[in-house]
Amino acid sequence: MRIAVKFAYDGRKFHGYARQPQLKTIEGEIIKILVKNGFIEDTTESCFRSASRTDKGVSALGNVVAFNTDAYKERIFQELKNDLANILVYGIKDVEPDFYPRYAKQRTYRYYLKNEDFKLEKALSAVASFAGEYNFSNFARLEEFKDPVRTIDNIIICEQDDFLIIDFYAQTFLWNQVRRIVSAIHKMAIGKLEKEQIIEALHNPNKKVDFGLAPSEPLILKDIVYDFEFDYGKEFLDSLKDFEKNIVTSF
Repeated sequence: MRIAVKFAYDGRKFHGYARQPQLKTIEGEIIKILVKNGFIEDTTESCFRSASRTDKGVSALGNVVAFNTDAYKERIFQELKNDLANILVYGIKDVEPDFYPRYAKQRTYRYYLKNEDFKLEKALSAVASFAGEYNFSNFARLEEFKDPVRTIDNIIICEQDDFLIIDFYAQTFLWNQVRRIVSAIHKMAIGKLEKEQIIEALHNPNKKVDFGLAPSEPLILKDIVYDFEFDYGKEFLDSLKDFEKNIVTSF
């Protein structure tokens, strides 16, 4: 059978998400526990797949992996909960044999932008520029053979304590897309960039500009949504809130 697992992690405690030889990574730690307990033999045999490979320093409240196994999901859930440090496993689900976690209905990223006497109206105006379908070549690190055209369904911004919290909703994102957009929003909010420059960069992607790259640590993969609900552990919502709070307190 095929099992999907949902989990959160503090990305600052690892050398990135994707497994790397001799380095402690989120994906590597999960695979190590699965193999140690005999839940899988290796990543190839089990068709192990991850929904999102976040960059070094980026945290998550809702990433997903899937793999084939003969073990009971209750035992898998318990062992992963007990054995993983700085990774909070809180959801599990029996899924279809062809389930591939990268094919999600929607992803949400959250960025905690430190408020530096921002002009909120300018930040809101900048945010509004990015919603919709655009060629984001000027707001991403492009990969060969990947279409730079993406659709951002919605962007919501609010003030909380010393932060502007920006939530991005889309089915897919390009590499560094959120961090580059946040950098542009930040520059406009402090008066170092005009909205017309952002619009020009979106509508003329072949004219290369670089508005910078925001730091990775304040970025959180908030959730990944599919057409099914996970089976969640008790009080998982409170656990997630505490997990996020612990990450944010260090910003």
